[in-house]
Amino acid sequence: MADHPRSVVCVGAGPAGLTAAYLLSKEKVPVTVIERDPVYVGGISRTERFNGFHVDIGGHRFFSKSSEIEDLWTEILGSDFLTRPRKSRIYYRKKLFDYPIKATNALIKLGPLQGAACVLSYLKSRLFPVREPRNFEEWVTNQFGARLFRIFFKTYTEKVWGLKCSEISADWAAQRIKGLSLGKAIRNAIVPQRRVPKELVIKTLTESFRYPRKGPGMMWEAATRRICDNGGMLRMGLEGVEYRHDASRKMWTVVARNARGDHESFEAEQVISSAPMRELVAALRPNAPADVMAAAASLKYRDFLIVALVIKDRKQFDDNWIYVHDPSVKVGRIQNFKAWSAEMVPDPAFACYGMEYFCFE
Repeated sequence: MADHPRSVVCVGAGPAGLTAAYLLSKEKVPVTVIERDPVYVGGISRTERFNGFHVDIGGHRFFSKSSEIEDLWTEILGSDFLTRPRKSRIYYRKKLFDYPIKATNALIKLGPLQGAACVLSYLKSRLFPVREPRNFEEWVTNQFGARLFRIFFKTYTEKVWGLKCSEISADWAAQRIKGLSLGKAIRNAIVPQRRVPKELVIKTLTESFRYPRKGPGMMWEAATRRICDNGGMLRMGLEGVEYRHDASRKMWTVVARNARGDHESFEAEQVISSAPMRELVAALRPNAPADVMAAAASLKYRDFLIVALVIKDRKQFDDNWIYVHDPSVKVGRIQNFKAWSAEMVPDPAFACYGMEYFCFE
């Protein structure tokens, strides 16, 4: 590696690229990170700032069953972590329901008739389940019944992904909602729960999490400083547009472009990319096989807008976030930044809410 001053190039200064670069820099491997954004590191996990208000793009909890990952976060950020209670609810028909779903809370707020219908619907799904669920709708209906699926899962999921629930894989549902069902929710409401070891906790059910004092970007800004202290380099405002591989030299050349259209090249023995797969495959030289290029070109990406709304704090709710299942409005989720950390909001007389809208670019 001594012959090549830039042995690794990391494309993208999001969590993946910066974590890779930090671990490489600790091992004294020369590493350069290039990032398209001219200002912020952290990708979607950055913290934007406006007049002293801190905005978390997407809502990022720091919780992992892996002690190795938790230890790495602590190593990077140290005492700037807060431990926060987790509170989130679902807004449906002008009522707020606990999430994760608590059987007594949901059935009482739905009312006796709707609650009874939900229980009967659940029993029907247990007696006559879809034997091999193929999509999200079938999998969730098996776990909660058709009525609760329509109330608590259908609208929000379709807002987020822009697809019908019948078009989303059952495997994805099992991964996202694993370990949850109405039966378990009822048992948890009736039987006192013993303390569960962390490694057995269902991620959706975590009651607390860690959070940087001034938003998730704080973590990745700290990682960037450590990379530079270790001899690594970060170049902002550069977008990777071509990745050339010289097989005879076993070297890569990454061609990057800035906002003015100027180009700059970086040589490396290896490239770690967190760029969108569609863009990466199209920029490979020599070209990838035709079927690979076609598959990459067909990929679709879901995007979202977040509107930071600053208003007088009327103490309306103390949730970290609220899922909006009301189909009559387009907003999908509302973040409450003060509930993440009081330091996100500079004036205690105000609240700052993040209104999230899911869309295609």
